[in-house]
Amino acid sequence: MNLPALVPPLKCQGIKTKLVGEIRRLAQLVDFDRWVEPFCGSCVVPLNVQPKEALLADSNVHIIRLFEEIRNGTVTVGTVKAFLTEEGEKLRTTGEDYYYEVRKRFNSQPTSLDFLFLNRSCFNGVMRFNRHGKFNVPYGHKPQRFAQSYVTKISNQIRRFAEITSACDWVFEVADFRATLGRASSGDLVYVDPPYAGRHVDYFNSWSDADEEELTRLLKGLPCRFILSTWHSNEFRTNEIIARTWKDDSRYHMLTRKHFYHVGSSEELRHPMIEALITNFPAPVPVTVEHNQLAFLEEASQEYASVSPFVSPGCEKTADL
Repeated sequence: MNLPALVPPLKCQGIKTKLVGEIRRLAQLVDFDRWVEPFCGSCVVPLNVQPKEALLADSNVHIIRLFEEIRNGTVTVGTVKAFLTEEGEKLRTTGEDYYYEVRKRFNSQPTSLDFLFLNRSCFNGVMRFNRHGKFNVPYGHKPQRFAQSYVTKISNQIRRFAEITSACDWVFEVADFRATLGRASSGDLVYVDPPYAGRHVDYFNSWSDADEEELTRLLKGLPCRFILSTWHSNEFRTNEIIARTWKDDSRYHMLTRKHFYHVGSSEELRHPMIEALITNFPAPVPVTVEHNQLAFLEEASQEYASVSPFVSPGCEKTADL
């Protein structure tokens, strides 16, 4: 039986909470010494894979600062609980005006505690910055957001994250993905979850076609195994980059799964997405599949299917890329 995924202290769009079980299964197929992640984001994947040694990097300095301060004990369960309780009361009594006061304060002199407050009180937990690196997500219109039970939930997530990082040799770094991948060695397993080209690309730095092409080139030249997360298709379009960059090469394999991201402002705007995991090692399909097809619009199995990127996600064809 699969245990529930551990949830990190930070929320962000594209978080892989519901996919970590399959990513962990893939990681268990590889004998590796160090986990390397150039787009660590919320850190939900290493939090659940729990490698003994890891290099966790991101271009977002606020993410890395928070995780490093949890790891070194600057940010603790006690400080988080006291801060969110006090600031949450101000939000409850003042509402929207206080949210924007904290946002202005953070953009002037950023701190990890303000970052956590904004992350949990902004619209839909979106993490977004403008071209000047300023957090620009609007208020989430939930003045009761930091009720005691919610503060306790976040505090428990901080506690668990601190426990895991103290037991492991994890290094957090602010770095461009090129620099991080350039440090990968033969004993590593690289997990890559970049901004999805053509979708949410204002997470912190912009993400261009040139970045995507450079990432592909670097992945194909790695001296070690890798797992790449990307989007395959939705009901409106297909990710052409998969067909353009990963086809016709037996070294690469792909698994797909239907998944929802809760970023839209209403349920009608939250559409299912077919996620893809691409590896440079064989990735056998789990045998416990409950449905014959992985269909877009039905509430089907959450299991993976191995498919070609050139057939409909509803097809049953099994193939490598």
